[in-house]
Amino acid sequence: MSTSTETLAFLREVRLFKDIAEPELMILGQSLQERPLKRGQVICREGDPGEEMFVVRRGSIVISKLVTGRVEQVLARIGPGDFFGEMSLFDRSPRSATVQADSDATLLALDREGLRRMTEVSPKAAAAFFHALVLIFIERLRASGDLVAEVTRWGLEATGLDLDSR
Repeated sequence: MSTSTETLAFLREVRLFKDIAEPELMILGQSLQERPLKRGQVICREGDPGEEMFVVRRGSIVISKLVTGRVEQVLARIGPGDFFGEMSLFDRSPRSATVQADSDATLLALDREGLRRMTEVSPKAAAAFFHALVLIFIERLRASGDLVAEVTRWGLEATGLDLDSR
């Protein structure tokens, strides 16, 4: 895909790409493929194979995880500038959650081949992309750790166990 001025302007506003210089951003833009979605359309299901990540360009996306049987827990609602699916891009693991369009939406997809091409054409663009990705991974990991601690506290309170009394 050639990088339009509109796409370039959007990418400049995306946190994941904000530190990438314009020449490298244009190369990155050429590696992205636009995917239009209708409201309710499933992008991927938990357990599906995956080899690409997505940036939300327009609309709203819901990420959910199967809890038990047919019960799903919404993990996040994300919108323009947010991204998901990056784990499968790197480790070829099955999708860890189900992702569905909450409204009509447009995604920009970066697949393994696009990432390889960007890395070969511009190692500088790839380095900036990976650096931003690592910082966001760290932030997400810290938030997950905080959530685990909070859920554990709720569980202990629900059992009536008072850890402060020891």
